[in-house]
Amino acid sequence: MNHTIPERKESDPRYHWHIEDYYQGDAHWEKTFATLEKSLPEITAFSGKLADSAETLLACLQKNLELSLTLDQLYTYANMRLHEDSGNSFYQAMASRAEMLFIRYSAAVSFLTPEIIAIPEERLNAFRREKAADFAVYDHFFHSLLRQKAHTLSPAEESLLAKTAELGGAPRHIFTMLNDADILFPSILNAKGEETELTKGRYITFLESPDRRVRKDAFHALYSVYLSRKNTLAATYSSSVKSDAFFAQARKYGSSMEMALADDNIPLSVYDSLIDTVHAHLPLLHRYVSLRKKELGVEKLHMYDLYAPLVPDADVKIPYEQAKEMVKKALSVMGEEYGKALAHGMESGWIDVYENKGKRGGAYSWGSYGVHPFVLLNHNDTINSMFTLAHEMGHALHSYFTWQKQPYLYADHKIFVAEVASTCNEALLMEYLLKTTEDTSMRKYLINYFLEQFRGTLFRQTMFAEFEKITHDMVEKGEPLTWEAMNQIYHELNVKYFGEDIVVDPEIDIEWARIPHFYNAFYVYQYATGYSAAITLSRKILKEGQPAIDAYLDFLSKGSSEYSIDLLKGAGVDLSTAEPIENAMKVFQELLDEFEAL
Repeated sequence: MNHTIPERKESDPRYHWHIEDYYQGDAHWEKTFATLEKSLPEITAFSGKLADSAETLLACLQKNLELSLTLDQLYTYANMRLHEDSGNSFYQAMASRAEMLFIRYSAAVSFLTPEIIAIPEERLNAFRREKAADFAVYDHFFHSLLRQKAHTLSPAEESLLAKTAELGGAPRHIFTMLNDADILFPSILNAKGEETELTKGRYITFLESPDRRVRKDAFHALYSVYLSRKNTLAATYSSSVKSDAFFAQARKYGSSMEMALADDNIPLSVYDSLIDTVHAHLPLLHRYVSLRKKELGVEKLHMYDLYAPLVPDADVKIPYEQAKEMVKKALSVMGEEYGKALAHGMESGWIDVYENKGKRGGAYSWGSYGVHPFVLLNHNDTINSMFTLAHEMGHALHSYFTWQKQPYLYADHKIFVAEVASTCNEALLMEYLLKTTEDTSMRKYLINYFLEQFRGTLFRQTMFAEFEKITHDMVEKGEPLTWEAMNQIYHELNVKYFGEDIVVDPEIDIEWARIPHFYNAFYVYQYATGYSAAITLSRKILKEGQPAIDAYLDFLSKGSSEYSIDLLKGAGVDLSTAEPIENAMKVFQELLDEFEAL
């Protein structure tokens, strides 16, 4: 059997996405690019005139959407072409040109928000009354913009803050260079005794090794490198937190957290409630850790044992065509409308299925309004690949239903809800597999897979969120962030979250130093809230049927036309209360009960 990875041109076109649904060819892209480039002065011509009349403001908003959509399609096409084969120099150049055009466009429209906010409110309301029918679609847009008026500064101050944005982003850039380019890890012996270079990509694979010596060696090797740079990494992260505090203060927010959550109008209580509710259920995580210790049969459980498989890998081959059918069957509980859209997407050139040389790794769903969503996979006939297909089609159908019902203005999804549809699909696929699988070892494998998702998403991301809250509070009180202080905080969090049945190895104390998401403050909590929402929604769909399905499809079709917290309330999930987190914890407990019984 031939295991070599084919070149793009040698791979089977039946499993390629229909990228030509964007442009008939590269020449068509070039023509559109040139037209957009020439059109940029059309938007800058509005600068300084938005307060003149209702017609001028409306014309500017419409022109901006028109240019933005064209740019979106140009940018997405160029980058998806590059992702087919990242070694293709023609598409490297095309993607680079799209990026440069995006920067030029951003500069051209930078006047828009400050000018709209500067229009006196009575005047703006008069404009909106004058052309009520045309402006109606912009109601949420204006509300979102004017809600932050108190935090928008004078044009001179805004200009100064814009110029300092690059300085503010320096800690993240320095961390990326250090973490991705400069840091090198030593080699370790793999399970066969062969010397293998440790990389960040291979680290989790080593931690999942059934060979405990491999897990331990990888763990010690990785963290020894971060410990050797502890002072630099602490200074870098401390600078990032100080940058967050500076911008929050400059914009007149009470804290960095308030500024981060204000963008999507998320109440601060959502963040605190997540942490408090997870704390109340930590005995369940402690129970899972005890179960790990027992199943692995070790005298002492260490941090490097947390990813070790509890059930030998279910070596089940699921070819792509079979995976598609299983996902369709699992999601048939969502009703006819969703089922038709899913089948349409799977059979209409949305998906690029198999790996080829130079193809971007991993998986994603992307695409542009006015075309349709696309999905990139690197399918390899495993259970994990089948879950990835369900996950990415969840994203794709979220976009599909939104684009059918919403104008381009509200075509995107905020991060707070972005993972809900994908995770809901995974949960429904898991419920289907558990319902239809009688083989005991396979059931154990599936339940452990599900339990690990809870541990990695709900518990771990909440622990990260708590670390961010503590470190930002310290800086805002004028306390220094040294590596010793952060190691101590992180150690205590691990003891609290994982309990007494695990040895909290001193190396894990420096784990904070390798988490890239910490440079995008107060971001990770949304993985935990989104996961909890998805678990609640999947259970509602299975239990309540059509009413829950209708509410869910309505949620999928609203894009960003409402604030995220309100969108989820409409679907029956209120994240301003602890209930969705409590619901997720009940599911985690049920899974623990069954695993122990098996």
